[in-house]
Amino acid sequence: MTWLDLSGQGLTSVPSVPDDVTRLDLDRNRLTSVPVLGPALEHLSLYSNEIASVSPTLWRLVGLRVLNLATNRLTELPPGISALSLLHTLDLGHNRFTSLPGELGDLAGLTEYLYLSDNRLTKFPSALCRLGKLRYLGCTDNRIESLPDLSGLTALRELRLYHNELAALPESIGALGSLRELHLRGNRLRELPSSIGSLSELRQLDLRENALETLPASVARLSELDKLDLRWNKHFREPSWLREFEEAGCMVLR
Repeated sequence: MTWLDLSGQGLTSVPSVPDDVTRLDLDRNRLTSVPVLGPALEHLSLYSNEIASVSPTLWRLVGLRVLNLATNRLTELPPGISALSLLHTLDLGHNRFTSLPGELGDLAGLTEYLYLSDNRLTKFPSALCRLGKLRYLGCTDNRIESLPDLSGLTALRELRLYHNELAALPESIGALGSLRELHLRGNRLRELPSSIGSLSELRQLDLRENALETLPASVARLSELDKLDLRWNKHFREPSWLREFEEAGCMVLR
């Protein structure tokens, strides 16, 4: 890989980039648009610029595997992103998105990482549920009120949804059989679905700062769980089995 790092140079435009460059970092500059770049690129990072829109020329970079557009001023993502079929990592965090195109669900190669945190989403993009190979999904610090059927996310290992406005979880949460970490801090949850007991690979369950009153008995079946965080649920009534569950090896934070 030929790597060119032009980060932190105060650039408002990009000088000519050699055709053989496969990784280009343009972080922490003052770019207002995505520059026209060579077709060999596999890794492009434009973190922390002043980009307000994405040019269609970006979709010509069909060899991209990693794309970082975090911490810009983006409000819309064009549907042309579906052309980037080799992407396995996509960071769109810390922008101003209120919605995302359905074509995002066409990125079948998106396996490693999708980061959508700190935007203005009020709905969980249902298209994401088609990303059956995705391992990490971060949608924290948005305004999401509900979740669709999540059962298509069968490869997901880590799901971060803290600091949203979720009042309930769908029963389909129990279909995420590969899930190891589930982070739900700072929502409005009063109860959990009994299907959560089907998450046989779950190691961490963060339920801080909700409105939980108790836990379903099915949680006691989570034999791999080593950390359960229940702090700051003001009206929580501890179920009788929880102490025994803790003595079996799970660290319970109250």
